[in-house]
Amino acid sequence: MAIIGVLCAAWLGVRGYLAYGHLRDAERTAQQMREQITDTEATASHASSLAEDTSSARSLTSDPVWRAAELLPWVGDQMNAVAEATAAVDDVASSALEPLVEVAQDFSMDDLRPTGGRVDVSGLAGLHEVAALSAERVGAATARVDAIDRRTLLGPVAERIDGLGDQLRAAGAGADAVSRASVLAPAMLGQDGPREYLLVFQNNAEWRSLGGIVGATALLRTDGGTLSLEDQASSSDFSRYDEPVLPLDEELRQIYEDQPALWIQNVTQVPSFPTSARLAQTMWERERGARVDGVIAIDPVVLSYLLEATGPITLPTGDEINADNAVSLLLNEVYLRYEVPAQQDEFFQATAAAVFDAVSSGGADPREFLDALTRATAEHRVLIWNENEDDQAVLDGTGLQGLLPVTDDQRTSFGVYLNDGTASKMNYYSRLESGASWCTNEAGGTDALLQVTLRNDAPADAGSLPRYITGGGVVVPPGVTRTVAYLYLPEGAEIVSATDSSGAGVGQGTDSGRQVLTWETSLAPGEDASATVRVSTPYTNRLDVVTTPTVPGASTTIAPACGTTEAD
Repeated sequence: MAIIGVLCAAWLGVRGYLAYGHLRDAERTAQQMREQITDTEATASHASSLAEDTSSARSLTSDPVWRAAELLPWVGDQMNAVAEATAAVDDVASSALEPLVEVAQDFSMDDLRPTGGRVDVSGLAGLHEVAALSAERVGAATARVDAIDRRTLLGPVAERIDGLGDQLRAAGAGADAVSRASVLAPAMLGQDGPREYLLVFQNNAEWRSLGGIVGATALLRTDGGTLSLEDQASSSDFSRYDEPVLPLDEELRQIYEDQPALWIQNVTQVPSFPTSARLAQTMWERERGARVDGVIAIDPVVLSYLLEATGPITLPTGDEINADNAVSLLLNEVYLRYEVPAQQDEFFQATAAAVFDAVSSGGADPREFLDALTRATAEHRVLIWNENEDDQAVLDGTGLQGLLPVTDDQRTSFGVYLNDGTASKMNYYSRLESGASWCTNEAGGTDALLQVTLRNDAPADAGSLPRYITGGGVVVPPGVTRTVAYLYLPEGAEIVSATDSSGAGVGQGTDSGRQVLTWETSLAPGEDASATVRVSTPYTNRLDVVTTPTVPGASTTIAPACGTTEAD
Protein backbone atom coordinates (compact mmCIF):
# COMPACT_ATOMS: atom_id res chain seq x y z
CA MET A 1 0.00 0.00 0.00
CA ALA A 2 2.82 2.36 0.82
CA ILE A 3 4.32 1.76 -2.62
CA ILE A 4 0.97 2.46 -4.27
CA GLY A 5 0.66 5.69 -2.28
CA VAL A 6 4.13 6.82 -3.38
CA LEU A 7 3.36 5.99 -7.00
CA CYS A 8 0.06 7.87 -6.85
CA ALA A 9 1.78 10.88 -5.31
CA ALA A 10 4.45 10.81 -8.02
CA TRP A 11 1.77 10.45 -10.68
CA LEU A 12 -0.14 13.42 -9.35
CA GLY A 13 3.03 15.47 -8.99
CA VAL A 14 4.11 14.89 -12.59
CA ARG A 15 0.65 15.55 -13.99
CA GLY A 16 0.24 18.64 -11.84
CA TYR A 17 3.59 19.99 -13.00
CA LEU A 18 2.72 19.37 -16.66
CA ALA A 19 -0.72 20.95 -16.22
CA TYR A 20 0.87 24.00 -14.61
CA GLY A 21 3.16 24.36 -17.63
CA HIS A 22 0.23 24.27 -20.03
CA LEU A 23 -1.70 26.83 -17.99
CA ARG A 24 1.35 29.09 -17.85
CA ASP A 25 1.72 28.85 -21.63
CA ALA A 26 -1.99 29.53 -22.04
CA GLU A 27 -1.69 32.66 -19.90
CA ARG A 28 1.19 33.91 -22.05
CA THR A 29 -0.80 33.21 -25.19
CA ALA A 30 -3.80 35.10 -23.81
CA GLN A 31 -1.54 38.09 -23.15
CA GLN A 32 -0.24 37.94 -26.73
CA MET A 33 -3.82 37.84 -28.00
CA ARG A 34 -4.64 41.05 -26.14
CA GLU A 35 -1.50 42.74 -27.45
CA GLN A 36 -2.19 41.74 -31.07
CA ILE A 37 -5.97 41.95 -31.05
CA THR A 38 -6.01 44.04 -34.24
CA ASP A 39 -4.03 41.34 -36.14
CA THR A 40 -6.81 38.85 -36.90
CA GLU A 41 -4.47 36.26 -38.47
CA ALA A 42 -2.21 36.23 -35.40
CA THR A 43 -5.22 36.21 -33.08
CA ALA A 44 -6.67 33.13 -34.82
CA SER A 45 -3.35 31.31 -34.40
CA HIS A 46 -3.14 32.28 -30.73
CA ALA A 47 -6.71 31.08 -30.12
CA SER A 48 -5.83 27.67 -31.54
CA SER A 49 -2.71 27.40 -29.36
CA LEU A 50 -4.64 28.54 -26.31
CA ALA A 51 -7.26 25.84 -26.86
CA GLU A 52 -4.59 23.14 -27.21
CA ASP A 53 -2.89 24.14 -23.94
CA THR A 54 -6.10 24.38 -21.91
CA SER A 55 -7.36 21.06 -23.31
CA SER A 56 -4.10 19.36 -22.33
CA ALA A 57 -4.20 20.87 -18.85
CA ARG A 58 -7.80 19.74 -18.40
CA SER A 59 -6.93 16.18 -19.48
CA LEU A 60 -4.05 16.09 -16.98
CA THR A 61 -6.27 17.18 -14.07
CA SER A 62 -9.30 14.95 -14.69
CA ASP A 63 -8.02 11.34 -14.72
CA PRO A 64 -9.27 8.81 -12.10
CA VAL A 65 -6.23 9.15 -9.82
CA TRP A 66 -6.61 12.96 -9.72
CA ARG A 67 -10.34 12.66 -9.03
CA ALA A 68 -9.71 10.19 -6.24
CA ALA A 69 -7.19 12.57 -4.65
CA GLU A 70 -9.88 15.27 -4.56
CA LEU A 71 -11.61 13.22 -1.85
CA LEU A 72 -8.67 13.55 0.56
CA PRO A 73 -8.90 16.07 3.43
CA TRP A 74 -7.24 19.44 2.68
CA VAL A 75 -5.13 18.01 -0.18
CA GLY A 76 -8.36 17.34 -2.03
CA ASP A 77 -9.31 21.01 -1.73
CA GLN A 78 -6.15 21.98 -3.63
CA MET A 79 -6.70 19.31 -6.29
CA ASN A 80 -10.35 20.17 -6.77
CA ALA A 81 -9.63 23.91 -7.04
CA VAL A 82 -7.03 23.35 -9.74
CA ALA A 83 -9.31 20.98 -11.67
CA GLU A 84 -12.30 23.32 -11.47
CA ALA A 85 -10.30 26.35 -12.59
CA THR A 86 -8.64 24.42 -15.41
CA ALA A 87 -11.98 23.12 -16.68
CA ALA A 88 -13.45 26.63 -16.61
CA VAL A 89 -10.56 28.07 -18.62
CA ASP A 90 -10.78 25.22 -21.13
CA ASP A 91 -14.50 25.85 -21.59
CA VAL A 92 -13.70 29.45 -22.51
CA ALA A 93 -10.92 28.54 -24.94
CA SER A 94 -12.97 25.85 -26.69
CA SER A 95 -16.42 27.40 -26.81
CA ALA A 96 -16.18 31.16 -26.30
CA LEU A 97 -13.07 32.62 -27.91
CA GLU A 98 -12.84 30.70 -31.19
CA PRO A 99 -16.30 31.77 -32.50
CA LEU A 100 -15.50 35.40 -31.70
CA VAL A 101 -12.15 35.17 -33.47
CA GLU A 102 -13.80 33.65 -36.55
CA VAL A 103 -16.28 36.50 -36.86
CA ALA A 104 -13.54 39.08 -36.20
CA GLN A 105 -11.72 37.88 -39.34
CA ASP A 106 -14.08 40.07 -41.39
CA PHE A 107 -13.80 43.10 -39.11
CA SER A 108 -11.05 45.70 -38.95
CA MET A 109 -10.68 48.21 -36.14
CA ASP A 110 -9.65 50.75 -38.80
CA ASP A 111 -13.30 50.65 -39.88
CA LEU A 112 -14.06 52.61 -36.69
CA ARG A 113 -11.70 55.46 -37.59
CA PRO A 114 -13.72 58.66 -38.20
CA THR A 115 -13.69 59.93 -41.79
CA GLY A 116 -14.70 63.52 -42.36
CA GLY A 117 -15.95 63.67 -38.79
CA ARG A 118 -18.22 60.65 -39.27
CA VAL A 119 -17.96 57.23 -37.62
CA ASP A 120 -19.27 54.18 -39.47
CA VAL A 121 -20.28 51.59 -36.89
CA SER A 122 -22.17 49.31 -39.25
CA GLY A 123 -19.41 46.69 -39.00
CA LEU A 124 -20.12 46.25 -35.30
CA ALA A 125 -23.55 44.79 -36.01
CA GLY A 126 -22.05 41.53 -37.29
CA LEU A 127 -20.21 41.04 -34.01
CA HIS A 128 -23.18 41.38 -31.70
CA GLU A 129 -24.62 37.88 -31.60
CA VAL A 130 -21.37 35.96 -31.25
CA ALA A 131 -19.92 38.53 -28.82
CA ALA A 132 -23.01 38.22 -26.62
CA LEU A 133 -22.74 34.42 -26.67
CA SER A 134 -19.02 34.56 -25.87
CA ALA A 135 -19.62 36.99 -23.01
CA GLU A 136 -22.28 34.66 -21.60
CA ARG A 137 -19.97 31.65 -21.72
CA VAL A 138 -17.03 33.51 -20.23
CA GLY A 139 -19.33 34.83 -17.52
CA ALA A 140 -20.36 31.28 -16.64
CA ALA A 141 -16.71 30.21 -16.43
CA THR A 142 -15.87 33.23 -14.28
CA ALA A 143 -18.70 32.38 -11.88
CA ARG A 144 -17.36 28.82 -11.69
CA VAL A 145 -13.92 30.08 -10.68
CA ASP A 146 -15.33 32.68 -8.27
CA ALA A 147 -17.28 29.92 -6.52
CA ILE A 148 -14.06 28.11 -5.51
CA ASP A 149 -13.58 28.63 -1.76
CA ARG A 150 -10.09 30.09 -1.25
CA ARG A 151 -10.04 29.79 2.55
CA THR A 152 -8.48 26.29 2.65
CA LEU A 153 -6.10 26.82 -0.27
CA LEU A 154 -2.34 27.25 -0.10
CA GLY A 155 -1.24 30.80 -0.85
CA PRO A 156 0.28 30.02 -4.28
CA VAL A 157 -2.78 28.01 -5.32
CA ALA A 158 -5.17 30.75 -4.22
CA GLU A 159 -3.11 33.36 -6.05
CA ARG A 160 -3.17 31.29 -9.25
CA ILE A 161 -6.96 30.84 -8.96
CA ASP A 162 -7.38 34.58 -8.37
CA GLY A 163 -5.18 35.28 -11.39
CA LEU A 164 -7.25 33.02 -13.61
CA GLY A 165 -10.40 34.72 -12.35
CA ASP A 166 -8.94 38.11 -13.26
CA GLN A 167 -8.02 36.82 -16.74
CA LEU A 168 -11.54 35.51 -17.27
CA ARG A 169 -13.08 38.77 -16.10
CA ALA A 170 -10.89 40.68 -18.56
CA ALA A 171 -11.88 38.35 -21.41
CA GLY A 172 -15.53 38.56 -20.46
CA ALA A 173 -15.41 42.33 -20.18
CA GLY A 174 -13.95 42.56 -23.68
CA ALA A 175 -16.60 40.36 -25.28
CA ASP A 176 -19.33 42.07 -23.28
CA ALA A 177 -18.11 45.52 -24.32
CA VAL A 178 -18.22 44.53 -28.01
CA SER A 179 -21.72 43.13 -27.58
CA ARG A 180 -23.05 46.24 -25.87
CA ALA A 181 -21.21 48.68 -28.16
CA SER A 182 -22.70 47.05 -31.25
CA VAL A 183 -26.15 47.98 -29.91
CA LEU A 184 -25.54 51.27 -28.10
CA ALA A 185 -22.92 53.00 -30.26
CA PRO A 186 -25.16 53.38 -33.34
CA ALA A 187 -27.97 54.80 -31.20
CA MET A 188 -25.75 57.29 -29.38
CA LEU A 189 -24.10 58.33 -32.64
CA GLY A 190 -27.45 59.40 -34.04
CA GLN A 191 -28.22 56.49 -36.34
CA ASP A 192 -31.96 57.04 -35.88
CA GLY A 193 -31.82 60.81 -35.64
CA PRO A 194 -29.84 63.61 -33.97
CA ARG A 195 -28.75 63.26 -30.36
CA GLU A 196 -27.26 65.83 -28.01
CA TYR A 197 -25.09 64.93 -25.03
CA LEU A 198 -23.73 67.08 -22.24
CA LEU A 199 -20.06 66.37 -21.59
CA VAL A 200 -19.03 67.20 -18.03
CA PHE A 201 -15.34 67.43 -17.18
CA GLN A 202 -14.52 66.50 -13.60
CA ASN A 203 -11.55 68.25 -12.02
CA ASN A 204 -9.56 65.78 -9.86
CA ALA A 205 -7.71 68.65 -8.16
CA GLU A 206 -10.88 69.40 -6.21
CA TRP A 207 -12.40 66.09 -5.16
CA ARG A 208 -16.02 65.07 -5.46
CA SER A 209 -17.31 61.54 -4.90
CA LEU A 210 -17.27 60.54 -8.58
CA GLY A 211 -13.95 62.26 -9.34
CA GLY A 212 -13.97 66.03 -9.01
CA ILE A 213 -16.02 69.19 -9.33
CA VAL A 214 -17.65 69.84 -12.67
CA GLY A 215 -15.39 72.62 -13.85
CA ALA A 216 -16.27 72.67 -17.55
CA THR A 217 -19.04 71.41 -19.81
CA ALA A 218 -19.57 70.96 -23.53
CA LEU A 219 -22.47 70.08 -25.82
CA LEU A 220 -21.79 67.17 -28.20
CA ARG A 221 -24.16 66.63 -31.11
CA THR A 222 -24.34 63.38 -33.10
CA ASP A 223 -26.28 62.78 -36.30
CA GLY A 224 -25.90 59.78 -38.60
CA GLY A 225 -22.47 59.00 -37.14
CA THR A 226 -21.24 62.59 -37.45
CA LEU A 227 -19.94 64.27 -34.30
CA SER A 228 -19.73 68.00 -33.64
CA LEU A 229 -18.87 70.11 -30.62
CA GLU A 230 -21.68 72.67 -30.48
CA ASP A 231 -21.16 74.66 -27.28
CA GLN A 232 -18.92 74.99 -24.23
CA ALA A 233 -19.44 76.50 -20.79
CA SER A 234 -17.55 76.78 -17.52
CA SER A 235 -18.99 76.29 -14.06
CA SER A 236 -19.06 80.08 -13.64
CA ASP A 237 -21.68 80.24 -16.41
CA PHE A 238 -24.15 78.39 -14.19
CA SER A 239 -26.24 80.00 -11.49
CA ARG A 240 -26.21 79.20 -7.80
CA TYR A 241 -29.83 78.15 -7.50
CA ASP A 242 -31.90 79.31 -4.54
CA GLU A 243 -33.87 76.06 -4.48
CA PRO A 244 -32.85 72.53 -5.53
CA VAL A 245 -33.29 72.05 -9.28
CA LEU A 246 -34.62 68.57 -8.52
CA PRO A 247 -35.76 67.08 -5.21
CA LEU A 248 -33.26 64.77 -3.53
CA ASP A 249 -34.23 61.70 -1.54
CA GLU A 250 -34.48 62.44 2.16
CA GLU A 251 -31.64 59.95 2.86
CA LEU A 252 -29.36 61.86 0.49
CA ARG A 253 -30.34 65.20 2.02
CA GLN A 254 -29.39 63.89 5.47
CA ILE A 255 -25.87 63.19 4.16
CA TYR A 256 -25.24 65.83 1.49
CA GLU A 257 -27.92 68.43 2.34
CA ASP A 258 -29.11 70.18 -0.87
CA GLN A 259 -25.62 71.03 -2.15
CA PRO A 260 -25.61 68.68 -5.20
CA ALA A 261 -28.86 70.23 -6.45
CA LEU A 262 -27.78 73.86 -6.01
CA TRP A 263 -24.40 74.05 -7.75
CA ILE A 264 -23.18 72.48 -11.02
CA GLN A 265 -19.82 71.99 -9.28
CA ASN A 266 -21.45 69.69 -6.73
CA VAL A 267 -23.61 67.38 -8.85
CA THR A 268 -20.97 64.63 -8.67
CA GLN A 269 -20.90 64.83 -4.89
CA VAL A 270 -23.55 62.09 -4.95
CA PRO A 271 -21.74 58.80 -5.78
CA SER A 272 -24.53 57.63 -8.10
CA PHE A 273 -24.11 58.99 -11.62
CA PRO A 274 -27.76 58.71 -12.72
CA THR A 275 -28.63 61.21 -9.96
CA SER A 276 -25.68 63.45 -10.85
CA ALA A 277 -26.55 63.30 -14.56
CA ARG A 278 -30.20 64.27 -14.07
CA LEU A 279 -29.11 67.24 -11.97
CA ALA A 280 -26.61 68.35 -14.64
CA GLN A 281 -29.20 67.85 -17.40
CA THR A 282 -31.68 70.05 -15.57
CA MET A 283 -29.11 72.77 -14.85
CA TRP A 284 -28.01 72.85 -18.50
CA GLU A 285 -31.65 73.16 -19.61
CA ARG A 286 -32.17 76.08 -17.24
CA GLU A 287 -29.08 77.91 -18.50
CA ARG A 288 -29.25 77.05 -22.22
CA GLY A 289 -32.94 76.35 -22.73
CA ALA A 290 -32.37 72.95 -24.37
CA ARG A 291 -32.78 69.45 -22.93
CA VAL A 292 -29.96 66.99 -23.69
CA ASP A 293 -30.49 63.29 -24.42
CA GLY A 294 -27.83 62.19 -21.98
CA VAL A 295 -24.76 63.08 -19.94
CA ILE A 296 -21.19 61.79 -20.24
CA ALA A 297 -18.52 62.44 -17.59
CA ILE A 298 -14.76 62.29 -18.12
CA ASP A 299 -11.70 63.85 -16.44
CA PRO A 300 -8.27 65.16 -17.52
CA VAL A 301 -6.80 61.71 -16.94
CA VAL A 302 -9.07 60.38 -19.70
CA LEU A 303 -7.74 63.12 -21.98
CA SER A 304 -4.18 62.04 -21.17
CA TYR A 305 -5.04 58.46 -22.18
CA LEU A 306 -6.63 59.68 -25.43
CA LEU A 307 -3.48 61.66 -26.18
CA GLU A 308 -1.62 58.33 -26.27
CA ALA A 309 -3.81 57.53 -29.28
CA THR A 310 -3.65 60.93 -30.98
CA GLY A 311 -0.07 61.88 -30.18
CA PRO A 312 0.96 65.37 -28.98
CA ILE A 313 -1.29 68.32 -29.86
CA THR A 314 -0.28 71.97 -30.12
CA LEU A 315 -2.75 74.31 -28.41
CA PRO A 316 -3.60 77.88 -29.52
CA THR A 317 -1.42 79.11 -26.63
CA GLY A 318 1.59 77.42 -28.21
CA ASP A 319 1.74 74.75 -25.50
CA GLU A 320 2.23 71.15 -26.57
CA ILE A 321 -0.07 68.88 -24.62
CA ASN A 322 0.73 65.18 -24.57
CA ALA A 323 0.00 62.03 -22.59
CA ASP A 324 2.79 62.79 -20.10
CA ASN A 325 2.05 66.42 -19.27
CA ALA A 326 -1.75 66.65 -19.67
CA VAL A 327 -2.65 65.93 -16.05
CA SER A 328 -0.12 68.31 -14.49
CA LEU A 329 -0.86 71.00 -17.08
CA LEU A 330 -4.65 70.89 -16.63
CA LEU A 331 -4.84 70.25 -12.89
CA ASN A 332 -1.98 72.34 -11.54
CA GLU A 333 0.14 74.37 -13.94
CA VAL A 334 -2.81 76.26 -15.38
CA TYR A 335 -3.53 77.68 -11.92
CA LEU A 336 0.10 78.67 -11.43
CA ARG A 337 0.09 80.44 -14.80
CA TYR A 338 -3.33 82.11 -14.83
CA GLU A 339 -4.86 83.63 -11.70
CA VAL A 340 -7.93 84.94 -13.54
CA PRO A 341 -10.65 82.23 -13.77
CA ALA A 342 -11.74 83.41 -17.23
CA GLN A 343 -8.23 82.74 -18.57
CA GLN A 344 -8.24 79.29 -16.97
CA ASP A 345 -11.60 78.55 -18.61
CA GLU A 346 -10.29 79.61 -22.03
CA PHE A 347 -7.35 77.24 -21.64
CA PHE A 348 -9.60 74.32 -20.67
CA GLN A 349 -11.99 74.97 -23.55
CA ALA A 350 -9.16 75.24 -26.08
CA THR A 351 -7.74 71.95 -24.84
CA ALA A 352 -11.07 70.14 -25.03
CA ALA A 353 -11.71 71.44 -28.55
CA ALA A 354 -8.23 70.46 -29.73
CA VAL A 355 -8.49 66.89 -28.42
CA PHE A 356 -12.00 66.54 -29.85
CA ASP A 357 -10.81 67.74 -33.28
CA ALA A 358 -7.93 65.27 -33.23
CA VAL A 359 -10.23 62.36 -32.39
CA SER A 360 -13.15 63.27 -34.68
CA SER A 361 -10.88 63.91 -37.65
CA GLY A 362 -9.51 60.36 -37.49
CA GLY A 363 -6.20 61.33 -35.96
CA ALA A 364 -6.37 58.70 -33.22
CA ASP A 365 -5.11 55.16 -33.66
CA PRO A 366 -8.29 53.03 -33.27
CA ARG A 367 -6.70 50.32 -31.15
CA GLU A 368 -4.96 52.76 -28.83
CA PHE A 369 -8.16 54.83 -28.66
CA LEU A 370 -10.18 51.81 -27.53
CA ASP A 371 -7.40 50.82 -25.12
CA ALA A 372 -7.57 54.32 -23.63
CA LEU A 373 -11.33 54.14 -23.14
CA THR A 374 -11.08 50.62 -21.70
CA ARG A 375 -8.45 51.72 -19.19
CA ALA A 376 -10.39 54.85 -18.24
CA THR A 377 -13.61 52.86 -17.83
CA ALA A 378 -11.91 50.32 -15.55
CA GLU A 379 -10.78 53.25 -13.38
CA HIS A 380 -14.35 54.67 -13.24
CA ARG A 381 -13.29 57.79 -15.14
CA VAL A 382 -15.89 57.45 -17.92
CA LEU A 383 -19.56 57.54 -16.91
CA ILE A 384 -22.60 57.50 -19.20
CA TRP A 385 -26.28 58.22 -18.64
CA ASN A 386 -28.95 58.10 -21.35
CA GLU A 387 -32.41 59.50 -20.75
CA ASN A 388 -33.70 56.82 -23.14
CA GLU A 389 -34.31 53.90 -20.77
CA ASP A 390 -33.77 51.23 -23.44
CA ASP A 391 -30.38 52.69 -24.32
CA GLN A 392 -29.40 52.98 -20.68
CA ALA A 393 -30.44 49.39 -20.01
CA VAL A 394 -27.73 48.25 -22.45
CA LEU A 395 -25.22 49.41 -19.84
CA ASP A 396 -26.80 47.47 -16.97
CA GLY A 397 -24.15 45.76 -14.85
CA THR A 398 -21.25 47.83 -16.19
CA GLY A 399 -19.12 50.42 -14.42
CA LEU A 400 -20.12 53.00 -17.04
CA GLN A 401 -23.37 53.61 -15.18
CA GLY A 402 -21.55 54.84 -12.07
CA LEU A 403 -23.79 53.10 -9.56
CA LEU A 404 -23.10 52.37 -5.89
CA PRO A 405 -20.87 49.32 -5.25
CA VAL A 406 -22.68 45.98 -5.04
CA THR A 407 -22.43 43.23 -2.42
CA ASP A 408 -23.77 39.79 -3.39
CA ASP A 409 -22.95 36.08 -3.00
CA GLN A 410 -19.64 36.47 -4.86
CA ARG A 411 -18.28 39.81 -3.66
CA THR A 412 -18.33 42.24 -0.78
CA SER A 413 -17.83 45.91 -1.61
CA PHE A 414 -16.97 49.08 0.29
CA GLY A 415 -17.18 52.56 -1.22
CA VAL A 416 -14.74 55.34 -0.31
CA TYR A 417 -15.90 58.67 -1.73
CA LEU A 418 -13.86 61.82 -1.16
CA ASN A 419 -14.98 65.44 -1.29
CA ASP A 420 -12.92 68.60 -0.95
CA GLY A 421 -14.03 70.90 1.83
CA THR A 422 -11.38 73.56 1.19
CA ALA A 423 -12.83 75.26 -1.91
CA SER A 424 -9.42 74.86 -3.50
CA LYS A 425 -7.35 72.82 -5.94
CA MET A 426 -5.20 71.28 -3.21
CA ASN A 427 -6.26 67.70 -3.91
CA TYR A 428 -3.67 67.64 -6.67
CA TYR A 429 -1.29 67.12 -3.75
CA SER A 430 -3.51 64.73 -1.76
CA ARG A 431 -2.76 61.03 -1.43
CA LEU A 432 -5.15 58.16 -0.70
CA GLU A 433 -4.27 54.76 0.73
CA SER A 434 -7.11 52.26 1.14
CA GLY A 435 -7.85 48.55 1.28
CA ALA A 436 -9.81 45.82 3.00
CA SER A 437 -9.04 42.43 4.55
CA TRP A 438 -11.02 39.48 5.83
CA CYS A 439 -10.64 38.84 9.54
CA THR A 440 -11.82 36.15 11.93
CA ASN A 441 -13.85 37.45 14.87
CA GLU A 442 -13.94 36.05 18.40
CA ALA A 443 -16.96 33.87 17.59
CA GLY A 444 -15.17 32.31 14.62
CA GLY A 445 -17.22 34.26 12.09
CA THR A 446 -15.97 36.66 9.42
CA ASP A 447 -15.45 40.39 9.62
CA ALA A 448 -14.32 42.74 6.88
CA LEU A 449 -11.82 45.42 7.83
CA LEU A 450 -11.59 48.69 5.88
CA GLN A 451 -8.71 51.12 6.34
CA VAL A 452 -8.45 54.54 4.71
CA THR A 453 -5.52 56.93 5.06
CA LEU A 454 -5.36 60.46 3.66
CA ARG A 455 -2.18 62.51 3.40
CA ASN A 456 -1.48 66.11 2.42
CA ASP A 457 1.65 65.76 0.31
CA ALA A 458 1.87 69.43 -0.64
CA PRO A 459 5.21 71.24 -0.21
CA ALA A 460 5.87 72.75 3.20
CA ASP A 461 5.42 76.27 1.80
CA ALA A 462 2.09 75.40 0.13
CA GLY A 463 0.49 78.36 1.88
CA SER A 464 2.33 80.65 -0.53
CA LEU A 465 0.78 79.01 -3.62
CA PRO A 466 -1.74 81.06 -5.64
CA ARG A 467 -5.05 81.78 -3.95
CA TYR A 468 -7.00 79.71 -6.50
CA ILE A 469 -5.00 76.62 -5.50
CA THR A 470 -5.11 77.08 -1.69
CA GLY A 471 -8.56 78.57 -1.35
CA GLY A 472 -7.05 81.73 0.09
CA GLY A 473 -7.76 80.84 3.71
CA VAL A 474 -11.54 81.31 3.40
CA VAL A 475 -12.34 77.87 4.85
CA VAL A 476 -9.02 76.66 6.29
CA PRO A 477 -5.53 78.20 6.51
CA PRO A 478 -3.74 78.27 3.12
CA GLY A 479 -1.97 74.97 2.46
CA VAL A 480 -4.35 72.90 4.62
CA THR A 481 -6.62 70.31 2.98
CA ARG A 482 -10.03 69.70 4.47
CA THR A 483 -11.67 66.51 3.20
CA VAL A 484 -15.08 65.01 3.83
CA ALA A 485 -15.06 61.26 3.13
CA TYR A 486 -18.19 59.16 2.78
CA LEU A 487 -17.54 55.52 3.61
CA TYR A 488 -20.24 53.26 2.15
CA LEU A 489 -20.42 49.92 3.96
CA PRO A 490 -21.44 46.61 2.33
CA GLU A 491 -25.17 46.02 2.16
CA GLY A 492 -26.36 44.15 5.24
CA ALA A 493 -23.09 44.62 7.14
CA GLU A 494 -23.17 45.39 10.86
CA ILE A 495 -20.64 47.81 12.31
CA VAL A 496 -18.26 46.25 14.85
CA SER A 497 -16.07 49.31 15.31
CA ALA A 498 -15.25 52.61 13.61
CA THR A 499 -12.33 54.79 14.67
CA ASP A 500 -10.17 57.55 13.25
CA SER A 501 -6.66 58.55 14.22
CA SER A 502 -7.67 62.06 15.27
CA GLY A 503 -10.25 60.78 17.73
CA ALA A 504 -12.95 63.05 16.29
CA GLY A 505 -15.17 60.09 15.41
CA VAL A 506 -17.44 59.55 12.44
CA GLY A 507 -21.02 60.45 11.58
CA GLN A 508 -23.61 57.97 10.32
CA GLY A 509 -26.35 57.93 7.70
CA THR A 510 -27.97 55.58 5.18
CA ASP A 511 -28.26 55.56 1.39
CA SER A 512 -30.16 52.94 -0.60
CA GLY A 513 -29.94 50.32 2.13
CA ARG A 514 -26.27 50.96 2.89
CA GLN A 515 -24.86 52.46 6.05
CA VAL A 516 -22.73 55.52 5.33
CA LEU A 517 -20.06 56.88 7.66
CA THR A 518 -18.96 60.50 7.32
CA TRP A 519 -15.32 61.18 8.19
CA GLU A 520 -13.70 64.64 8.13
CA THR A 521 -10.03 65.56 8.19
CA SER A 522 -8.03 68.80 8.08
CA LEU A 523 -4.38 68.19 7.24
CA ALA A 524 -1.42 70.55 7.04
CA PRO A 525 1.36 69.72 4.55
CA GLY A 526 3.05 66.47 5.58
CA GLU A 527 0.22 65.34 7.87
CA ASP A 528 -1.94 62.26 7.48
CA ALA A 529 -4.96 60.70 9.16
CA SER A 530 -6.58 57.27 9.07
CA ALA A 531 -10.02 55.77 9.56
CA THR A 532 -10.54 52.09 10.36
CA VAL A 533 -13.92 50.39 10.10
CA ARG A 534 -14.66 46.79 10.98
CA VAL A 535 -17.98 45.20 9.99
CA SER A 536 -19.53 41.79 10.43
CA THR A 537 -20.61 40.32 7.08
CA PRO A 538 -20.63 36.90 5.37
CA TYR A 539 -17.41 35.80 3.66
CA THR A 540 -17.11 36.05 -0.13
CA ASN A 541 -14.12 35.31 -2.37
CA ARG A 542 -13.94 38.90 -3.58
CA LEU A 543 -13.49 41.87 -1.26
CA ASP A 544 -13.49 45.19 -3.13
CA VAL A 545 -13.00 48.84 -2.27
CA VAL A 546 -14.35 51.31 -4.83
CA THR A 547 -12.76 54.74 -4.46
CA THR A 548 -12.98 58.20 -5.95
CA PRO A 549 -10.69 58.37 -9.02
CA THR A 550 -7.67 60.51 -8.16
CA VAL A 551 -4.64 61.89 -9.93
CA PRO A 552 -2.59 58.95 -11.31
CA GLY A 553 -0.18 57.66 -8.69
CA ALA A 554 -2.04 59.31 -5.83
CA SER A 555 -4.01 56.23 -4.82
CA THR A 556 -2.46 53.10 -3.26
CA THR A 557 -4.13 49.80 -2.37
CA ILE A 558 -3.19 48.06 0.89
CA ALA A 559 -4.18 44.94 2.82
CA PRO A 560 -4.75 46.17 6.41
CA ALA A 561 -3.69 43.93 9.28
CA CYS A 562 -6.59 42.53 11.27
CA GLY A 563 -5.03 42.57 14.69
CA THR A 564 -6.42 39.02 14.98
CA THR A 565 -6.06 35.90 12.90
CA GLU A 566 -7.17 36.45 9.31
CA ALA A 567 -9.84 34.22 7.80
CA ASP A 568 -8.25 31.33 6.01
